Amino acid sequence: MDNNKLKNVWITGAGKGIGRALAKLMVADGWTVAATSRTIEDLSSLINECRSGKVFAFPLDVSDYEETIATVHSIEKKMGNLDLVILNAGTHSPVSVTDFSTASVRNLMEVNFMGTVHGLAEIIPKFIRNKKGHIAVVASLAGYRGLPSASAYGATKAAIINMCEALRPELAEHGVRLTLINPGFVETPLTDKNDFEMPFIITAEEAASRIVSGLKTDKFEISFPKRLVFPMLFLKFLPSRFFFALTKRMLKK
Repeated sequence: MDNNKLKNVWITGAGKGIGRALAKLMVADGWTVAATSRTIEDLSSLINECRSGKVFAFPLDVSDYEETIATVHSIEKKMGNLDLVILNAGTHSPVSVTDFSTASVRNLMEVNFMGTVHGLAEIIPKFIRNKKGHIAVVASLAGYRGLPSASAYGATKAAIINMCEALRPELAEHGVRLTLINPGFVETPLTDKNDFEMPFIITAEEAASRIVSGLKTDKFEISFPKRLVFPMLFLKFLPSRFFFALTKRMLKK
């Protein structure tokens, strides 16, 4: 990401949390931002907070592919070609074994995974055709390994991680960059609903700052905070016998 050359960015899930903080930070850096969100009120307040910069709001439900196609067309008509796309939109809901159902899993898959797929499917051909572009996809450290009550959410993020790992070398052959973003716990309206301890939680503004800094490098993965990354990496490579002994202790009595 070269701020001297690249100026048009599309951010999904820009109404709240990390996406909103990213939009505000990138506007301050001189970017023209296409902000999409399901909630029109959030987009309106974002524009009011960014009056000194260029932010264009587009209502979008990322789980609707036809709506995604139409929105990207509107963005390009308004702003021209996109240089950077940050696919950040997502939702979270704990799913315990007693709550496990097709409906509970489908909702998270449609927004988190298919919402990302819809954005990629629309943007990848355009960037390949132009032989340039930068795509950033937000997953989560929760995708490193399966944890109790995250059977649905973690699965969506693990799928995103796997998909990005597969796409990166192929996209590079066409001059397109792909960056994977794996945050830990971040203060957002979603995490405000959690009733469990969230170690090393950071603000959305701090998360956005780390993401923007990371996008200026050539690294594939931007993961943070390091105090949580290292324990999650440890769990990722821990033999199953020891891993399940630990996760059993995480279960609520």
